Amino acid sequence: MGRDMPEPVTDLQYASVVDRTEELARLCAQARRRKSMLVFGPEGVGKTRLLSKFLETEPFAIYVKQVESPRALLLSLLEGLRNSNQRGLRIPQTIDSFSTPSLKGIAQRTLDQQPFLLVLDHLAGPSRVSTGVIKELNYYDRTPVLFAARSPHMEDIGTLQPMCADRSERVELKNFPPSIALEFAHRQARDIGLSASNLDEAIRSIADCSHGNPGSILRMVQMAQLPKYRMGTQVKVHVLYLDHLMGRR
Repeated sequence: MGRDMPEPVTDLQYASVVDRTEELARLCAQARRRKSMLVFGPEGVGKTRLLSKFLETEPFAIYVKQVESPRALLLSLLEGLRNSNQRGLRIPQTIDSFSTPSLKGIAQRTLDQQPFLLVLDHLAGPSRVSTGVIKELNYYDRTPVLFAARSPHMEDIGTLQPMCADRSERVELKNFPPSIALEFAHRQARDIGLSASNLDEAIRSIADCSHGNPGSILRMVQMAQLPKYRMGTQVKVHVLYLDHLMGRR
């Protein structure tokens, strides 16, 4: 007996899940309330995509690329502020030679000029010193922080956890349900022009093997184009999946 076909997915349902419209609305609402928020979920689930959409909608959101050390964090923050197109900000053109306390003072004075919000991505085990700087900049919710991590646990977000103690201030991004994952895989294959005599079977296997993770689906669909994963007109899905698990392409 063949497998049951998934329920059909409407364009509205697909767009809502893939574009994370509900989660985006929550982030925007939180920004209006001037409250910090944690976004978490497994690698490849779409955290960076969601943050990118949020940055497009919020002119005062500042993307901070580096949090490895207090100095790197402050330099990245000041670069983001300088590139924010907000008028009247007085940030020296050359700041590389400034001491860390001086950089912190410039950042604090600049953040006080507008209702800015900091966006920290790919957060993984930041040091207590770095997160201490973030908490100082956020003093009494002066500058809210939107941060993304793979989990809400202390090893991922460190001392930032207390800033989002209320569970309503957390957004968990989950993998796609089976019907959406299958539709997503089909659309990605169609977008890149993937063809194979076993295409339907391959796409279904990719959707299943990914456990609904959109990043995994994208990588495996792209890998399916490579000669090493082809046998004649067919895709060797089993080998492709094993290499994907081992991080090889």
